[in-house]
Amino acid sequence: MMQILINAYAVNPDWGSEPGMGWNWVIHLAMHCKVHVITEGEWRENIERELARLPQAGNIVFHYLPVPEKIRRMCWDQGDWRFYRHYKKWQERALALARRIMAENRIDVIHQLNMIGFREPGMLWKIGGIPYIWGPVGGMENTPVAYLRESGWGQVGKTALKNVINTVQARFQPRVRKAMKRADAVLASVQGVREKMERYHRREALLMSETGCAAPKEKVRRATDGGQFRLLWAGRMIPSKQLALALQTLTHLRDLPELKLHICGGGERGRGYRNLAERLGVAGQCVWHGTVSNEKVQSLMRESDLFFFTSIMEATSTVLVEALMNRLPVLCFDTCGMGTIVDETVGCKIPLTRPGRSARDFAERIRFFFHHREVLRDMDEAFYTRQRELDWNRKAERMAGIYREVLKARQH
Repeated sequence: MMQILINAYAVNPDWGSEPGMGWNWVIHLAMHCKVHVITEGEWRENIERELARLPQAGNIVFHYLPVPEKIRRMCWDQGDWRFYRHYKKWQERALALARRIMAENRIDVIHQLNMIGFREPGMLWKIGGIPYIWGPVGGMENTPVAYLRESGWGQVGKTALKNVINTVQARFQPRVRKAMKRADAVLASVQGVREKMERYHRREALLMSETGCAAPKEKVRRATDGGQFRLLWAGRMIPSKQLALALQTLTHLRDLPELKLHICGGGERGRGYRNLAERLGVAGQCVWHGTVSNEKVQSLMRESDLFFFTSIMEATSTVLVEALMNRLPVLCFDTCGMGTIVDETVGCKIPLTRPGRSARDFAERIRFFFHHREVLRDMDEAFYTRQRELDWNRKAERMAGIYREVLKARQH
């Protein structure tokens, strides 16, 4: 059996996003190989509780490298650039631990798994004489600043500067270039990142989204037969999620009183968005649920007609995958992770242009689906194909196949 050394800073069986992604990769890969996992350890108790319940637990060994609580807070406070200084130091510790693990075990492949952001590829690429895989990698795409004007010119300027820094780092950051050159295989989380890898580093990358799903065993029912038409929006109330654009879209649909936008999420801007709905005259079409449990979001998905995903900057959003898992058609932008996994068989995409145009384009698609609900019903069977592509078991099988391929290539 192959033995794989995985570097995954964030692993938690009880979370979504990066920690949940890390956990799912580990436990599903363990059905194909033995995995040694270097992780930070904030959720050691959660990990060991769930590990005891897994039949493949004998194939999983966790190695913990904890950091102080203040560094953990920086990690989850998105936008706190101080974290990267501490994260680099953690990666140096991970390199030392990796060398000790390799001295005591016959490791076949090294896999840099998460965090998925490109700007910190870790240090394990420095270990020679063994295949090294990096990915899925995300974060190379830039945020379209035109959509942030409603947040103020300060936010626009900050994002424009971040875009410049992002591009420079993606092209020239020394450790990124070295890790890219060293890797036996590189995986891009979305098509846009794949294209930038090829353009900046002349490196062919495999395309694989970083997250996945466990498809439900039973067909999920949705109501689309007339009466109220339910749109669902779910996410953090931050500028990149573009709730304001969703509300502006409703201004073009005021003549459809049966249409309701159900909104799940929280954040310091929540009151501001409610006030915006009042000013736009669409408050009567909005149903505000606030911050709710994942179970509640899943329930709302099963009761909705269309998932309205207005984000302009994502890798592969967990909530988007959950919508597909629940056979809920998606309306979104043709960009980032959503542009990769949503097609006309399970939803509808519009191009990034400018906010006013996008509001009209979204409204046009929603109006069509409102009057032609049979189109949404006809999408139902196509979800099975998409779920199979995103199924964690299949993704782990593919990754294990990549491990075998790089090992075989090294032997020749």
